[in-house]
Amino acid sequence: FCLYVTATTNRHPLSIVTMAPLRSFDAFAKPIDGIRERTISGGLITLVASVTAAILFLSELLVYLQVQTRHSMHLAESVPSALFDQSPSALLLSGHKIPLRVHVTFPHLPCNSLDYAHDGNSHSEGKFQHYHRAPFEFKKRIPTIEEYKTSLSPSLPPNPKNDRPQGCTLIGTIQIPRVGGTLSVTVSPTAWRRATSLLSFGVDLLDGPPEPDPFHGKLPNVTHHIHSLTFGPPFPPGIDPLRNAQHVMDNGSGVALANIAVKLVPTSYVSQNPFSSEVETYQASVARHIVQPETLAAQRSTLLPGLMVTYDFTPLAVRHRERREDFLVFLSSLMGIVGGVFVTVGMVTGCLVNSAQAVAKKMD
Repeated sequence: FCLYVTATTNRHPLSIVTMAPLRSFDAFAKPIDGIRERTISGGLITLVASVTAAILFLSELLVYLQVQTRHSMHLAESVPSALFDQSPSALLLSGHKIPLRVHVTFPHLPCNSLDYAHDGNSHSEGKFQHYHRAPFEFKKRIPTIEEYKTSLSPSLPPNPKNDRPQGCTLIGTIQIPRVGGTLSVTVSPTAWRRATSLLSFGVDLLDGPPEPDPFHGKLPNVTHHIHSLTFGPPFPPGIDPLRNAQHVMDNGSGVALANIAVKLVPTSYVSQNPFSSEVETYQASVARHIVQPETLAAQRSTLLPGLMVTYDFTPLAVRHRERREDFLVFLSSLMGIVGGVFVTVGMVTGCLVNSAQAVAKKMD
């Protein structure tokens, strides 16, 4: 090796002389083994520094692996809505219409006495089918045993027929325009008039052949259970405020109106998964109260007992974006942590050693 260095020096003397001043800038000086001294205290300090660097490294790695959600607000985009265009192409325009999913059970109301309407277009009058056609429609059916047991209230008397489900379940999805509206699920007008006439006069005053009274001389009990009621696609970080909502009409007559006001906030959700697309949906802010029959009578309201959902859209939109810390920032942080720990420990150790040596010299 010495011969190779000598031969190289003799072959290029001008280059070595020219680059010799660079030695003064060498930050990585090579100490000689005979001059360096390894001590037990130095090994202990190195071990502490290594453990500290490892802990900081793991904590920085955990912070990098965590997904951070950033929130921002902006004005919602105004999208024109074709209110009366019911063609399949118009129904599938995500910017014009959004899905409204309903799943609700009335355990004490038979299906032939249940009616539903959207923006005043009721099913009993045939207007609902005109504006909402298959496959976007609601269906009435007898509830399952699980649905029936979930919808029952502990404060009400149990079903005398044990596990045989009664009542009616309304389930389905319709497409609604991006404007405010009203959805109602109530007693049908025919069933309400028949029940009130039987209760008031003891006879059925409606035209047509007499039908058996499903309420046995009483007013219909509109207690119900909302399994779910959602607007738009599912929102992964959020919750459904109307999921498993129970409205028990325990005022003695079982007649009341559950009024729910929903404010829909346009929301976009961007996952950190690079293979997933942006989700456009809505978050719901809910306020609900029970309107008693005395209040309905005092206001001369034409609303029937049951459930009424009024919804509207806010002009502000929210954007949720999931993301991790930039990899280059993470890498630079790791380098700063590992290098900073050893540099700091080296500086502190050097100060302590120099201080000890200075004290020892003064004592001598």
